[in-house]
Formats: sequence, C-alpha cells, structure tokens
Amino acid sequence: MNTPNCRLYLITPPRIDIPEFSTALSSALDGGDVACLQIRLKDLGDDEIRRATEAILPIAHAHDVAVLMNDRPDLAAEMGCDGVHVGQEDASYEQARAALGNDAIVGVTCHDSRDLAFEAGDKGADYVAFGAFYPTATKNPKAQAQPEILEWWSEVTTVPCVAIGGITVDNCRPLIAAGADFLAVVGGVWNYPQGPAAAVEAFNQKIASPADA
Repeated sequence: MNTPNCRLYLITPPRIDIPEFSTALSSALDGGDVACLQIRLKDLGDDEIRRATEAILPIAHAHDVAVLMNDRPDLAAEMGCDGVHVGQEDASYEQARAALGNDAIVGVTCHDSRDLAFEAGDKGADYVAFGAFYPTATKNPKAQAQPEILEWWSEVTTVPCVAIGGITVDNCRPLIAAGADFLAVVGGVWNYPQGPAAAVEAFNQKIASPADA
C-alpha cells in the first residue's frame, strides 16, 4: 500500500557541534519537506542539551518543523519543545502527557510489538514508532521489524506510524509502500555524501515517486 503523505522525521546525530550542526540543519530543512526533528543527545548533560535546543528550536520553527525531545518530558516542557518521544524504558506515556499537556506531540517506541503499539495508541499516543528495519550504527536496536507491521498497522488504525532504523535513500521505498507515515532518519541524512540538503531532496523524491522507482 502506497502512502502519498509519508514525510521525513529527522533525528539529530548522537553528538553535535552546535554551530556546525546549526548550519547543517538549516541546509537540510532548505532541501525539502520535513515534518519534525527529534533532539536525541543521550550522552550530553542537561546544560549541553539546553544549549543545543536553544540553537535548534528557532531554526526548525522558521521552517515550520516541529521539535521533539527524546526521553525527557521535563526538558521538553522547560525548553518549549513541541513534544517528546519516549522509549519503553524511559518516561511513561502518562508522565510525558502530564508534563507537556494535551496539545503536545507524544510518540512512543514500540519496537516490533503489535501489543505495545495498541497499548500506546489506546492511551492517546500521537504516533507509534516501529523498528529497527535495517542495520544501524546509531544505536543497538532491541528488535528487528519487518515492513509488514507497517502495512498491518495502517489497515487497523488511523494512529500514525514512524519507521526507524538504518533508513537511507536507497532502502526507504519498501517502508513507504508498506504504509509508513513518517521515515525517521539519522545517518541517512547527516552522513549523505552530497550533504543534508541533497539527502532531504532525495528522500522527498522517493516519497513522491512511483513504487518501482
């Protein structure tokens, strides 16, 4: 099943140089449609995350891109982010919603589990994330997901789904065709040989192209 409304969901590299990344982010967002950016800086202290967020928010918002904080509803609320993404071992959905309110975006990692996805959707999650679909150097994935779970999810519910894990311009088409509403990408954009702007442009071309492109 083709999903013409699939969009890009960018995630920051694990570590960033703020001035350098600010330039790369501006370039990436100039490259084409991006739905949101997740700030995922697990190895940094809170003050460093605050400084990074202060730099990132105005750039993203100038491009109408929502900004989500990974794992930390408290920092997301403090810094004025648009929402938060929580994993199964992080803050709970209920904690995230309580910290950020009903208008914020709260997404939940569900690995390859239909039960976890239903649980998150029933509680009110704004999206569920499935993965990893491909090998990734960004983190050690806890599950290997197959495109069929995206197809199944899009048939049984209207809650959006995010595909994550090793997604590149070259391997994204099966996930789009299976029904992913969003493609969460890290290295596939920031490490793209022709640069982040070219990566975003190429992803958007894949999203808009026929299934056999």
